[in-house]
Amino acid sequence: MGDITDTRTNWLDPNQLELVRGQVPLVYIDAIPVRVNDLGIVTHVGMLLRQAPDGSISRTVVSGRVLLNERIREALLRHLEKDLGSMALPNIPLNPAPFTIVEYFTDPEISGFHDPRHHAVSLAFVVPVTGDCQPSQQALDLGWYTPEQATSDQMKLEMTSGHDRLIRLALASVGVLP
Repeated sequence: MGDITDTRTNWLDPNQLELVRGQVPLVYIDAIPVRVNDLGIVTHVGMLLRQAPDGSISRTVVSGRVLLNERIREALLRHLEKDLGSMALPNIPLNPAPFTIVEYFTDPEISGFHDPRHHAVSLAFVVPVTGDCQPSQQALDLGWYTPEQATSDQMKLEMTSGHDRLIRLALASVGVLP
């Protein structure tokens, strides 16, 4: 398998990736960036506006694959920096623990979490960020929303793939679900 693995990224070439996606679940991370007050209470949730895997433009969380031999913390840092910029300054513990595990399926009816490309198992984290966030070129925008705004009916209409449920689960895990 060494001849089909990209040793710089520890990932497969596009043809091999499609083959693997069709046969085994992939490991992902979902990171919900938040702003907290002086007491550590979540005051705002950061959501990107970008093209979702289903082709729609929607509000979404930071998300991405975990690479071969990459620690979960490293994957979180890599994806947060890629999507929010190097000055986001995420506060990730040395041994992060997810608040939930999400399974994305090609069939949206199975779990309510949907990715048309493949079956993915994602470890989901709430990550406080303290720095200046600049969305990547892949994102159209980065918005910060109060818990009430993030869980509103309007925001639910702007989200796909089950991310509205993920935001609610994240806010519940930190005790601020409206």
